[in-house]
Amino acid sequence: MLLYIIRHGEPDYTTDTLTQQGRREAEAVSRRMVKSGINRVFSSPMGRARQTAQPTCDKLGLTYTVLDWAHEIEDGRLTDFPLGKRQSVTYVPSFYYRTPENINLDYDHAFEADGFRQSGMKPACKRIIDGGRDFLEKMGYREENGIYRILRPNEERIALFCHGAMGRAWISHLLHIPIHIMWASFDYSFTGVTVLEFPHYEEGFTAPRCLSYCDLSHLYEDGQDIRYNKRFSI
Repeated sequence: MLLYIIRHGEPDYTTDTLTQQGRREAEAVSRRMVKSGINRVFSSPMGRARQTAQPTCDKLGLTYTVLDWAHEIEDGRLTDFPLGKRQSVTYVPSFYYRTPENINLDYDHAFEADGFRQSGMKPACKRIIDGGRDFLEKMGYREENGIYRILRPNEERIALFCHGAMGRAWISHLLHIPIHIMWASFDYSFTGVTVLEFPHYEEGFTAPRCLSYCDLSHLYEDGQDIRYNKRFSI
């Protein structure tokens, strides 16, 4: 199985819809999904993700399935660190997550990192991990102690349209990357495409491996001026 995790296009967060630019990005990524041979489409319940998924469904003649657990992390991202005022863990300067007291925290202790410890990220991520575990079992892969028993080989290519924080939280779990290192080292731009493979091994177990992360080649192909998260061109 190939799992495509796609962030939504540029949004208007106040209305939970796509901007004009976001709609153009959604069209571009839909052409990429057609070329990728997507068989099934899933979406977060939020408007900006659903609007990004729709052009892909239109081109492929599919209907997306809403996954409630793929909802964006909202208040759970808020932390008082480091200035005593509420802000998202995403806006904490990334070097804090790599200070000596944080950098070597392992996966099981990552939520003890400064910033995350003062937030609601741990229960928010549990919701995503639990929902993702049930989802993957329905796809044929049962998680057992960090690896996946192959209940039935799945040759499909599956797309999930979701969000920056939610997507990184799930990828952190799937690839066993400590959450604070994920936040310190991996950004996620609009319509970035991450592809994870679940290889079929004769032993009957598998584990996801990353083939690409936040790929934006569809935007280059469309001739768009790439503004990474509306900040700068790359």
